[in-house]
Amino acid sequence: MRTQKFFVMLSMLIIILAFILPAGCAKTAAVKEEPQATAQATELEKEKAREKAMEEQLAQEKAKEQAMAKEEAKEKAAKKAEVKEEASQFDDIHFAFDRSDLRPDAREILDMHAKWLKEHPKYGVRIEGNCDERGTVEYNLALGNRRANSAMKYLVDLGVDKKRISTISYGKERPLDPGHDEEAWAKNRRDHFVVTEKK
Repeated sequence: MRTQKFFVMLSMLIIILAFILPAGCAKTAAVKEEPQATAQATELEKEKAREKAMEEQLAQEKAKEQAMAKEEAKEKAAKKAEVKEEASQFDDIHFAFDRSDLRPDAREILDMHAKWLKEHPKYGVRIEGNCDERGTVEYNLALGNRRANSAMKYLVDLGVDKKRISTISYGKERPLDPGHDEEAWAKNRRDHFVVTEKK
């Protein structure tokens, strides 16, 4: 009877142990897996943080580059406007009645034009020959052409590349002063200069 009771108790103990031991092992495994999962999650968060920091850095660099490019474009536009403003200041040269030779004052002005053109090789110039209203259209077109060519030759002699210079004659078709007296005629006997940007 005692032996039977002993075996019953032993059996129950074995059954209980059979339930307890696997649960204990599973718990241990879970405990072991938990720190590993936490470490993986932490590493993933760190990687995401690194990626975010890199993205922010790239965005900052891009914004900086864009700001610099904008500033450079602004400076370039300002410089270009300044050059155009200087170019628009090119003075006309004037001629004596029925003449195409250059007066001393015209040579001084052309010296300044040549200096500017040599300092700004990206620009060229168009020389427009003009006359007063006296004489025929054909005669004045020819005279205006001679006047423009006189200025061109002088600029070339000073070292300006001939390829950067063009000439045209308007004869008496574009008077600066519409008057009909010597004062108006003196203003209209001229070469006008138009600075052009090379393409």
